[in-house]
Amino acid sequence: MKSENTFIRNLVSKGVQIPHPSAVEIGPEVDPDRISGEGVVVHSGCKIFGPRTLIGPGVELGRETPVTIENCRLGKGVKLHGGYFRQAVFLEGATCASGAHVREGTVLEEHASIAHTVGLKQTILFPFVTLGSLINFCDCLMAGGTGPRDHSEVGSSYIHFNFTPNQDKATPSLIGDVPRGVMLNQRPIFLGGQGGMVGPLRLNYGTTVAAGTILRKDEARPNRLIIGGAGQGGNIEAPVGRYPAAERILRNNLVYIGNIAALRQWYRHVRSMFVGPHLPQTLHEGLLEMTDLVLAERIRRLKEVVTKIAAGGNPAYGERWPLLEVGLRSLSAYEGDERRRESFQECIHSLASTTGHDYIKTIQSVKTTDAEAGTAWLQGIVDRAASIGTATVDGSSG
Repeated sequence: MKSENTFIRNLVSKGVQIPHPSAVEIGPEVDPDRISGEGVVVHSGCKIFGPRTLIGPGVELGRETPVTIENCRLGKGVKLHGGYFRQAVFLEGATCASGAHVREGTVLEEHASIAHTVGLKQTILFPFVTLGSLINFCDCLMAGGTGPRDHSEVGSSYIHFNFTPNQDKATPSLIGDVPRGVMLNQRPIFLGGQGGMVGPLRLNYGTTVAAGTILRKDEARPNRLIIGGAGQGGNIEAPVGRYPAAERILRNNLVYIGNIAALRQWYRHVRSMFVGPHLPQTLHEGLLEMTDLVLAERIRRLKEVVTKIAAGGNPAYGERWPLLEVGLRSLSAYEGDERRRESFQECIHSLASTTGHDYIKTIQSVKTTDAEAGTAWLQGIVDRAASIGTATVDGSSG
């Protein structure tokens, strides 16, 4: 076993700033070669564990309160000011305030941020998305906005309700989507504070939800203001194990899974073009690992609820699940329309040479017609997931 004191001294010698080395714990499994010596600061009380942990240049840990990280990958300039972080990926400039509790399957893309006391798991935030304080936002993907002054935001004290009275979690919510959201050209979405949404739910771009509103319905129309009134009181029979909205639950889960599959292909074919100083290969591998993890989790959760729906009086769901599961698991390898993908990649390659291979600047420079073509490529992957569900649930072929 390596000497902890020697290990920390070696980190300090290569440039890592550790003001109080005796107050920092680093597991013996941590690879020192995956910790940059350029501008990294580790404050007192921090703990670093996991062989896959990656700490890029300019990362700061524990400025407000101690930080524990376990098998996390941190890109350039990431700031984790306090809390616990496990098996998550943070791209350049992502920021988390103190009290964070961030677990597996979470990705914060460039300059996404959360304020104090936020819980995330299986959560993906696109560039510049901002979450306020005292929020539980597990099992969500959120996109929208064009830059740091035009971003999607969630107000403080917001809850994504992701666990049902039937004790299942087939409840992922899609705030925006992947095919349009990755283009960084959509109107932002605003979820007012002291509110919540009951998953699985979908919202379109440009949606504004008034503070204090609890969302229970999808909103497919763009640019809507949703104002919630007082809840209607009542007392009715609640049979155990019944799913009156079974078709909607299935449909929204399939669309969510399709979006994650599309994001995987975006990471594989577009993000990979920017591997370099700002996106090391090991960080890019983390993005692919997270999408694989989320896909596996969502299929597992859907299987659980389909089994319960079948047991509650809809046996056809259970009978068709094996075929549906095979189709969904094949999605991770489905790359979409090759012609559209290669055409979009050529566009990105040309633009990247003029932006110094800066990912954000390149995507922001994509012309509308090219963005639409890229969206069509990704939407084809989402549509494939929906068609798998239609064929198996309806019992039709194709």
